[in-house]
Amino acid sequence: MSNISKLRNIGIAAHIDAGKTTVTERILFFTGVNRKVGEVHDGQATMDFMKQEQERGITIASAAITAPWKDHQINLIDTPGHVDFTIEVERSLRVIDGMIAVFCAVGGVEPQSETVWNQADRYRVPRIAFINKMDRTGADFYEVVGQMNRYLDASAVPFQIPMGSEEHFVGMIDVLRMKAYTFGDSDRNETEVPAEYAVPARNARDRVIEVLADYDEEIGDLFLAEKDVPAELLLTAARNATLKLLITPVFCGAAYKNKGVQLLLDAVVDFLPSPVDVGAIVGSDIDDSEKMLTRGPSGKEPFAALAFKLINDPFVGQQTFIRIFSGTLTSGMAFFNATKGKSERAGRIFRIRAKDREEISEAGPGEIVALVGLKLTRTGDSLCDPNHKIMLESIHIPPAVIDLKINPAVRKDRERLSEALARLCNEDPSFHARFDMETEETIVSGMGELHLEIVVDRLKEEFKVEVEVGEPAVSFREALSAEVESNYRHVKQSGGKGQFAHTVIRFEPNEGKGFEFVDKIKGGAIPAEFISSVEKGLRKAMDKGPLAGFPVVDVKAVLVDGGFHPVDSSDMAFQICAAICFKQGFMKAKPQLLEPIMKVEVNTPDDYIGNVTGDLNKRRGRIEAMRRFRKGAQKLNGFVPLSEMFGYATSLRNISSGRANYSMEFFNYQPLPAALQETVIKKLAEKKD
Repeated sequence: MSNISKLRNIGIAAHIDAGKTTVTERILFFTGVNRKVGEVHDGQATMDFMKQEQERGITIASAAITAPWKDHQINLIDTPGHVDFTIEVERSLRVIDGMIAVFCAVGGVEPQSETVWNQADRYRVPRIAFINKMDRTGADFYEVVGQMNRYLDASAVPFQIPMGSEEHFVGMIDVLRMKAYTFGDSDRNETEVPAEYAVPARNARDRVIEVLADYDEEIGDLFLAEKDVPAELLLTAARNATLKLLITPVFCGAAYKNKGVQLLLDAVVDFLPSPVDVGAIVGSDIDDSEKMLTRGPSGKEPFAALAFKLINDPFVGQQTFIRIFSGTLTSGMAFFNATKGKSERAGRIFRIRAKDREEISEAGPGEIVALVGLKLTRTGDSLCDPNHKIMLESIHIPPAVIDLKINPAVRKDRERLSEALARLCNEDPSFHARFDMETEETIVSGMGELHLEIVVDRLKEEFKVEVEVGEPAVSFREALSAEVESNYRHVKQSGGKGQFAHTVIRFEPNEGKGFEFVDKIKGGAIPAEFISSVEKGLRKAMDKGPLAGFPVVDVKAVLVDGGFHPVDSSDMAFQICAAICFKQGFMKAKPQLLEPIMKVEVNTPDDYIGNVTGDLNKRRGRIEAMRRFRKGAQKLNGFVPLSEMFGYATSLRNISSGRANYSMEFFNYQPLPAALQETVIKKLAEKKD
């Protein structure tokens, strides 16, 4: 796009059922991208084009769409609200410049809205809020604004106030311009503020002025002098404060009834940043990670982009979605994948409209496009000019916490199953698949039960592979809790060339820091070319721990001594030696199983608080906080082991007569109590027998 300041890359994020996808559909309708409105409940939503999304009425994959509004180009990324698909929100936040946070006027700040808000804080994404469903029974605009300030520390400031609520909701007042808006089927009518709303509108405008006076000297002077502040001055100051994350402007409406969406689009243009506002992105030098480099949003700078999503399209094959931060990309152009250290070439470039695509010959800074024909690029990879290499910050990927055993229903489908799983792993970095040689079973791992349910569904529908599914199981980790030095000499003589390697390695707990390898070899006891073989052998051995076959985490391995043979030593000999050295040492270092702990939030009416608390305590839960959620209801926050949460939805429904709801997300791994560890290991051993 020639004028980058007229580009807006925005995401829409919220708790499940707050109406994000409905808001998106209305945006596409009013911007002319769609001639008719698609509905989530009919399975006709443009953005929810996967069969699994249409059946469940939820968004699973974030889809990117380009839409025009008031001579601006809006690239819109719709993200899921279900916690199992947090990776989709995470990768979208990495490439958008601004965000619309949608809240339900009845539900208010719900568990997943907090998660998304915190993710946006981490990436410092400016945002505006849209309080949706103002026409629903129980809608309370001011209560939701209060919750945003109490629970999210959002500095939420209403830029609109509603006229009426529930079935009497007719429109809203723009307090900056002091205009009232009511709505027909698809048009909006602008009028002066009705007399009965004059006082609340004036009070709301004074509140905006009071807040902005802290950040803008000119408004501060007018405020102290009790003079009127022009709307243009308020708009400029409000935009600056929003971009600096000092305030969150709040708007309202009822997207399903077409009320307030055009004004929300105006707000996107008025208050959310263009790539120019965001400025240069920072990366590191590929040869010296300490050296920082920048790339500004200009077509004249060297090319730099981040791949943030892969989708397998049945018509054009694999599409790789990228956000271009600097430079210009043309079709057929060669560039460098800094993450993989290899060259790639752009085949065709598409601008995407959910299912539809428009082929373009070039794309510039700030654009979000899909490339067809990339072979190596995966989610989080940095792409750059071969002569000006840069490594951009990648995408935070949470660990998979739940395992599922799957097998093809027909033995001959085994190869098709592994191909399909490989494609799904490429698409979704929070999903993993591995084949267990001992049990001859395929084990898939994901973020939650729904995540894996969708994967199984896609295997059947998209890839036409029928699978038999086992029970979901917790994905434990293994760790050592004591320091140990392990000494192993690997000698193998069998006709022909022998194998020889000797390693002495000290293993130490390395809590929260992952795997660390330190080479302390002196005097060439092990030649330099075999040091990497030792590390490789250790990494491989850690994939399947000696205690119960789960991945090993948080280990510092210090290679202190060893030996080699000029003829019989090889890369493979040192890999085997290191692996056995690790297994022997690990079992002497007080090994322990770590279990995933989930952060759980339950919303419950007061009547059931005792039942809910008692049930969580029985599940080895630790309740951290209880707070008044709304009149007659409370929010419980706590931590519960994942193994105790299977079937919790049914249990909660029963003890609260279906009136409580909950959400959970991964928090961290913690040691399993010793008595339970024995039981788990015993059960796993029985299954193998």
